[in-house]
Amino acid sequence: MPDATRVLGPAGREPAVCSVTDMSLIVIEGPIGVGKTSLARILSERLGARLLLEVVEENPFLARFYEDKERYAFQTEAFFLLSRFKQHAELSQAALFQRHTVADYLFDKTFLFASLNLHGDEFELYRTLFDQLRSRLPDPDLTVYLRAEPDLLLRRIAKRGREFETDMRADYLAEITAAYDRYVDAAPFPVEVVDAGAIDFVAVEADREALVARVLGRLEAVAS
Repeated sequence: MPDATRVLGPAGREPAVCSVTDMSLIVIEGPIGVGKTSLARILSERLGARLLLEVVEENPFLARFYEDKERYAFQTEAFFLLSRFKQHAELSQAALFQRHTVADYLFDKTFLFASLNLHGDEFELYRTLFDQLRSRLPDPDLTVYLRAEPDLLLRRIAKRGREFETDMRADYLAEITAAYDRYVDAAPFPVEVVDAGAIDFVAVEADREALVARVLGRLEAVAS
């Protein structure tokens, strides 16, 4: 397990400003299989917002990473870093047309996963690249952290049927969840923590409406 300083990323950074009154960036985060994209789609529809979805299956190294993590970790993480930066850097253009953006991932997750998968000189090189890119991006106005235990995550992962995720292990998911927990505890921006194992906002309308109301209420509170 990495230590907390690795998971939390660079310290002492002055966050860029992204005002909710002019434009808001709402991010849905959580471990693999927790339902980030589903909730992001729901919220973007309610807000009439731009939807920013993570590029996962286009990563040419990902399938090989799950087969041999040590060999393909750096290539996998570097691809995600540059791909995610490009997406987030383009958000300023969207502000000209839409007030809100809802994303199904936090840019900082690149550092979080790298801290689990990279070591030694590769991690130090990655940290340098991340620091340079992260300093150019604003913090989200609100992050919704969907939290669930590994057994539930494994069931959801199996249900969606991505071939490269078929060998996902519970201990790896537990490691990711623990890293997210530490990150959220020290996040320098508003975070709404949701027990995603206690609700089913995809299949149960009452759960969905209650969660949407909760998130929009928190967003209004952040803006005031």
